[in-house]
Order: sequence, then structure tokens, then C-alpha cells
Amino acid sequence: MKKASILIVMLCGFLPLLWAQGDKKPRLTKEEFRDRQRTFITERAELTKEEAEKFFPLFFELQDRKQVLNDKAWKLMRKGKDERTTEEQYGEILKGIYDARIASEELEKEYFQKFRKILSNKKIYMVQRAEMRFHRNLLKGMQGKKK
Repeated sequence: MKKASILIVMLCGFLPLLWAQGDKKPRLTKEEFRDRQRTFITERAELTKEEAEKFFPLFFELQDRKQVLNDKAWKLMRKGKDERTTEEQYGEILKGIYDARIASEELEKEYFQKFRKILSNKKIYMVQRAEMRFHRNLLKGMQGKKK
């Protein structure tokens, strides 16, 4: 479960960038990406209009907060590329990366409680499944364009 959560965190944070880079067409804006994500998840999770209106502001707020943590982790990862990095500095880098991952997991748990006030457990499960499918389809589309 933790590995799946970490994968979801990573995908949420970086797929918009990868998607935009893999395409020669004009990039999707953040709003366009989110509109596609919202439509896909709403359909797959069978959310009502009222549920979607209450759920997605929180959902995107969570994504934004996780993005900040992912950016922090990637910034730390880039520091490790320097050949002059010491063993102690690598330790600090790794601690920061793991702290960001843990914070991301804690955010997931916090927002799960908020989601439960809006959606049933079944719908939350369907949303998570739909989100994973959305990202999987996105990756498949990118691979097809590269070939």
C-alpha cells in the first residue's frame, strides 16, 4: 500500500510535466490537465455533480500541497548530483527526501478524513482507482507518441 501511495504521489507531481514534454504540440495548461482529470475521475467514479463540486476543490488542494513536497524532494535529489557531495550531506539529503515522503503520506491520511465527509468509502475507492487509471492511460499515451 505504501509503494502504491508513493507511486501515486510521484505520478501526481510529475505527470503533467512529462506529458507536456513528450508532446510537440502546445503544452496543456494546469487548468486543462485538471479539467481532463476531473472529467475522467467524475465519469469513472460515478460522482454526482454535487459530489464533484465539493470533492475536487479538496482533491486539487491536496495535489498542490503534495506538489510542494515533491518539489522539495526533487530539489534535494539534484543536490546529490554534485560529485563533491559528502557522505554527511547525502545523509541530510536522504533524510529530507524521506521526511517529504512521510509528510505526503500524512497529507493523504488527513485529506482522506476530509473526503469521507463528502463521499462514501466506496466512492473514495473508486476515485483512487480512477486516478490510477487516468495516470496509466496518460503514460500509455506518452509511450505511443514516442514510438
